[in-house]
Amino acid sequence: MKVTEIPFVRLVGIEDEANGLSLSFKKDVQNHIKSIHASAQFTLAETQSGVHLQKVFSELDGMVVPVLRESHIKYKKPALEKITAYAECTSEAIERFKEQFAKKGRGTIGVTVEVRDINDIVTSQATFNWFIQAHS
Repeated sequence: MKVTEIPFVRLVGIEDEANGLSLSFKKDVQNHIKSIHASAQFTLAETQSGVHLQKVFSELDGMVVPVLRESHIKYKKPALEKITAYAECTSEAIERFKEQFAKKGRGTIGVTVEVRDINDIVTSQATFNWFIQAHS
């Protein structure tokens, strides 16, 4: 599934670009202090974490159901420009998930995401813990 077709992602206005998912600075996503709303940044980061897992585990496409289990986000600076999310998993987390999935048909994995504006200023950092299970 293309993530930009998810109704809420589309509503927020997240765009898929070559270097990652991004969100333009526009009135629709601003908060009371005219920066990008915390929930819009969260949605961008969470969606990018899912896209990252799709890339890392492309062989599981269409075979699993991923569900966000837990998250933590820290807002570092106001987002006053277009923002882009960048995700990664450690190689240890990837190997641990592969072992869990091979044994039980399910597993958990953490993804870290950094959201930066067009000036490379970090506006937020987050971790997302996913539960992924094979279709029954």
